[in-house]
Amino acid sequence: MHPILFHFGIFTIYTYGFFIALGVISGITLAKSEAGRIGIDPDKIMDLCFYIILFSIIGARLFYVATNLDFFSHYPIEIIKIWNGGLVFYGGFIAALITAVIVVHIQGLPFSKTADIAGLSVPLGQFLGRLGCLSAGCCYGKACNLPWAITFHNPASLARIGIPLHPTQIYSAVSNLTIFIILFLARKHKRFDGQIFWLYVLMYGVMRSIIEIFRGDFRGAYVFGMLSISQAIGLSMAVLALVMLIVLYIRSKRSRRDPIVNQQI
Repeated sequence: MHPILFHFGIFTIYTYGFFIALGVISGITLAKSEAGRIGIDPDKIMDLCFYIILFSIIGARLFYVATNLDFFSHYPIEIIKIWNGGLVFYGGFIAALITAVIVVHIQGLPFSKTADIAGLSVPLGQFLGRLGCLSAGCCYGKACNLPWAITFHNPASLARIGIPLHPTQIYSAVSNLTIFIILFLARKHKRFDGQIFWLYVLMYGVMRSIIEIFRGDFRGAYVFGMLSISQAIGLSMAVLALVMLIVLYIRSKRSRRDPIVNQQI
């Protein structure tokens, strides 16, 4: 597609970085707005976002480097060139989750309500970020002859050139936008705190595991010889999310019958 958005003198604005930044700004803006709506201090959420973004980028990049050690061992300077693409979502997700647990505890924020804010904001940011992937050509799909296949021609693209490919970046963008719309509509009707977050984890885990089938870029080692690392993590997180939704639903029903049993997980 178009890896470079435009040149400005000696500066080059990469399309991937532009959409990542746009996704981050959109996610933060929504998170701040949602915090105000449910009565959480927006300034604390802004502080939380700063730490989550910082460590999620580090985690996402380290995960990508770990799955491509052979390349980066020969070209270590490439590790810092994240503007060219190369962030693995689940690496960032795990790093962000650990960071969030620590910062939420320090700031005294309600964990489940704060998690719901993240569960709503993240898929919006992912939607825009995947448009950056499309522009850079990373996260590309397998070769196919489908009517909606896309072909990359730009030599700076990270995708295979001149071959019709599954538009996995578009699959991911549309899936994330769909998840966001569902959660945005559901947020005012949730039955318990934590519901939005775990619904996001469940839907994303299933969606990501399906899209992985059509990915054509290097996926790293395979678990049990058939699941990519992202698939294994996605399915595991989806199962965990389903269990948590059931547990929280049962607990919410008990708390309505007996207000004493009204604890957050």
